[in-house]
Amino acid sequence: MATVKGRTRVKEYIARTPKQVANVLRGAGRVAANVVAEEARHRSVSSEVSGAIKVSVKAEGSIITARVLVKGKGAYLAPWLEYGTSPHFISVDDSQRRGMSIGKLNKLAKEPDSNHSLVIGGNFVGKTVLHPGARPYPFLRPALDVKAGDAVAAAQKYINSHIGPAGITEGADK
Repeated sequence: MATVKGRTRVKEYIARTPKQVANVLRGAGRVAANVVAEEARHRSVSSEVSGAIKVSVKAEGSIITARVLVKGKGAYLAPWLEYGTSPHFISVDDSQRRGMSIGKLNKLAKEPDSNHSLVIGGNFVGKTVLHPGARPYPFLRPALDVKAGDAVAAAQKYINSHIGPAGITEGADK
């Protein structure tokens, strides 16, 4: 009768493999997303937005998702920058006036350390002003369009450097 040695070690190796592959794939996703994120930072015309561009990688079951997102300080500017704004009216909301007249708000707005609105360049512009809108400066979608191929290549290089004939490299990124 034939005997088999190492069965336990083989079972342990096979049991470990899916987790190790998932770790490698998360690392590959991160590398690919970083390629796109770097291009987005380069294309952004706002240093605040550039500083808020982040990469996120998550695994849910067998699905691994890598995202480039704008999060944190400056993130509120990103949609306006990416898509621009339509012309719109700006006015002081009655709930914010606290019973003050527009003249009083204007006087307060000119004081040092004031955070009141509707004064542009030190001049009162009225109770309501028509903002002409802002032109878009797309940075996220063009970054993906331009760097998609490089991102895939970076992910493939990462995978190739961590999985090979000798097995899965220990210490693969998580």
